[in-house]
Amino acid sequence: MAKVILVEDDERLATLTGQFLESNNFSVTIVNDGAKAVNTIIDQQPDVVILDIMLPNLDGFSICREIRQAYSGPVLFLTAKDSDFDHVRGLEIGADDYVIKPVEPYVLLARVNALLRRGGKQQEESTDNIKLGQLEVDKAARKAYLSGQEVELTSYEFDLLWELANNAGQTLSREHIYNQVVGREYDGLDRSVDVRISRLRKKLGDNPEQPFRLVTVWGKGYLCSKSAWD
Repeated sequence: MAKVILVEDDERLATLTGQFLESNNFSVTIVNDGAKAVNTIIDQQPDVVILDIMLPNLDGFSICREIRQAYSGPVLFLTAKDSDFDHVRGLEIGADDYVIKPVEPYVLLARVNALLRRGGKQQEESTDNIKLGQLEVDKAARKAYLSGQEVELTSYEFDLLWELANNAGQTLSREHIYNQVVGREYDGLDRSVDVRISRLRKKLGDNPEQPFRLVTVWGKGYLCSKSAWD
């Protein structure tokens, strides 16, 4: 039974959402206070965190930023704002997906299951390592190293790096990346892949102005260089 921590200060919404998830074979812990969420998430290490943005004492963005030091599992934001600013900000600090309120229960369930399937699929498919110069990506351990130093990655960032490194030298379209990493069809508008690529570049010592490791191929997608990791 997968463990979910739901951080939501609307007690009625939290109860209804928790009951729905429990009826679909999830174990749910509800936290109503943002200040208590960080320790609860780090201590329990759930399979998925569902995180509201507007919370008392500590907002969802701050919680996500703090837990990323000790929690690498998927984080799904609940947001009442239908604006790209909130979505992009969440992705930049380590969220894996988001659902806009009012929450449609079966949409939320589908997103949670997709996050779980992606993590399980990546763990089961292979125990191979990829080595590109000083970059090593260990699929079994779900860790990445650059020049012998571990690179701290979220679950989504690891999956994205694996997909790019596993196809090094090939240009991957947004459609391909979205389908393989997110597990959904690309709608032509979502720019979350671009945000994650930008985060990966920073963590991997790439040049944000003139990337040479994770290269943008204009009009086509992204390419992981085979030779830029020495």
